[in-house]
Amino acid sequence: MFDFKGKRVVVCGGSRGIGRSTALGFARAGASVSICARSPGPLEATRAKLAALGVTAHAAGCDLGDRDAVAAYVAAAAEALGGIDVLVNNASGFGSQDTEEHWAQGLSVDVMATVRATHAALPFLEAAKGCIVNVSSISGYRPSLRTPAYAAVKALLINYTQSQAAMYAAKGVRANAVAPGSIEFPGGSWEARKTSDPKLYNGILASIPFGRLGTPEEVAEVAMFLASPAARWVTGQTIIVDGGQML
Repeated sequence: MFDFKGKRVVVCGGSRGIGRSTALGFARAGASVSICARSPGPLEATRAKLAALGVTAHAAGCDLGDRDAVAAYVAAAAEALGGIDVLVNNASGFGSQDTEEHWAQGLSVDVMATVRATHAALPFLEAAKGCIVNVSSISGYRPSLRTPAYAAVKALLINYTQSQAAMYAAKGVRANAVAPGSIEFPGGSWEARKTSDPKLYNGILASIPFGRLGTPEEVAEVAMFLASPAARWVTGQTIIVDGGQML
């Protein structure tokens, strides 16, 4: 559906799930891609899949909760790719509960990693007249008894995306976001919930009009649309990708 030949894409949190599918989607469309993550095994496996598609593939271990590590990774990615056209901020600390620890996880990774990666990538994005795609969640649109910290930081990303769009328009840089619903993939949290918490899993399943959870590829394709010329007049928007779950 898309042609990203000659484009340079950085995916923060790109070794599994939505991030992995997004990186692979851009690579299949011809883009050079850099990914980072903390776990070396999945990171290298994804880098190898990217390279097998015949594009420049760069990967680096990075703790996205570490300010200096984020800046160093983005600089290394830009050097490896020859610049940055698209920045995808996908990482999450998955801090869910209303505790100091979980709030710190969400704020440091979901929020501040997005802020820091954007700041580091902005000179390259400005030079390329590129764009930012943040990954939020439908949790950011409503209160949550089960995951209050997660919902709050995802709401913050929706608001921050709007601010980014307003701040960076004069630089020729667009900023948008995707808000996935419940996404299932091998090794992911919803696959585990099938057996660990079937009541919750089946309740979520029943809330989706299409009768299934989403796939990472379905989110990735919307992210790619937002980064494509087809969305050249779209900025400051968050697109819900949930199969009607919010309905």
